[in-house]
Amino acid sequence: MTQELNFNLAEMIRCPVTKSDLTKAMPELLATVNEAIAQGLVVNQVGQLVEVKVESGYVNEDASLLLPIRGGIVILISDEAIPLDQLTLQN
Repeated sequence: MTQELNFNLAEMIRCPVTKSDLTKAMPELLATVNEAIAQGLVVNQVGQLVEVKVESGYVNEDASLLLPIRGGIVILISDEAIPLDQLTLQN
């Protein structure tokens, strides 16, 4: 007999930078991030240009970082986190 796993991924993972809880990114935020990526205006935690749009993602507790989802995989590498403060600086 097999048991079906029923869990919320966000309850199991934490931000690799702040160690805080994560919540699913809102579609509006993802649209803003992807537009900025398309314009060549987004860098990750280590200053590398982000060139690939995100499918989805998780935001840390203080909404300072986006952990992207690409190819259905949550990228939990701190260097790959996208600082969200750079989005407000562009406006």
